[in-house]
Amino acid sequence: MLPLSIPSPDISGFSLGPFTIRYYALFIITGIVVATWLTSRRLKRRGARGDEAIDIALWAVPFGIIGGRLYHVVTHPTDYFYPGADLLTVLYVWEGGLAIFGAVLFGGVGVYIGCRRTGIRFLSFADALAPGLLIAQAIGRLGNYFNQELFGAPTTLPWGLQIDPASHAFPPGLPADTLFHPLFLYEMLWNLTGAAVILLLERRVALRWGKAFGLYLRIYGTGRAFLESLRIDPTGFVLWGMKINMLTALLVALAGLTLIIVQTRRHPEPEESPFRPGRGPAPVAADESSTAEEPVDPSPQP
Repeated sequence: MLPLSIPSPDISGFSLGPFTIRYYALFIITGIVVATWLTSRRLKRRGARGDEAIDIALWAVPFGIIGGRLYHVVTHPTDYFYPGADLLTVLYVWEGGLAIFGAVLFGGVGVYIGCRRTGIRFLSFADALAPGLLIAQAIGRLGNYFNQELFGAPTTLPWGLQIDPASHAFPPGLPADTLFHPLFLYEMLWNLTGAAVILLLERRVALRWGKAFGLYLRIYGTGRAFLESLRIDPTGFVLWGMKINMLTALLVALAGLTLIIVQTRRHPEPEESPFRPGRGPAPVAADESSTAEEPVDPSPQP
């Protein structure tokens, strides 16, 4: 008998006619929609139209998916490159394996392109995106749950996660009833808490000029570094005795702190507009009738 624990689902998708819909992909798409919607609302409150978020997302999402997959494959080469391996599995994104660090890095390139085309400042958009990005990441972690991935070391805690012993992700040499730290749940709760912190702090402090995004990097990097210390799945790269994902997370947190400090010093003034100079909406012309001189009565005066 297993103690009180979190059971893993025995399905990872459902059939819709001839197609199979993977929960992993479904949750990622849901997260993207939620993040885009929230970012659009936040941009509109800052003086933009709001639909710029959709235009930018059309660039950011493809770049992010490609970058997230590349980072995962490069840091887990033994999962894809071995004698007799089917190299096409490198493209099977729906089976899991999108690294957030690669997604943010490459997605940032897409955001930059989209911002250049729409006239929105890159850091202004990043500030508007910050809480929505954390929420999207939290939603996406539910996909990891259905794929039975993103778990940590064995644990006897009552919220330990069950993993199917027949799963390829189940660590070899461990008893079939071993429970694991549910890292997907830890990160999900951490991300939602981080989003709430940014939204609440913005009510007291003007987190503009990139400071909200810096706080996102600080929050996510710090939490991810701790969670990486609990992971037991192998990675192909270790630097200075540290797993590459943990090192990357610490660098991300440091970059966030640096961004906040630098932008606080560079821009003590309020951010009046999310647009780059000369790219904002044209000012509304004054009503000509209100500025025109009153007509002169041509009739003779007594």
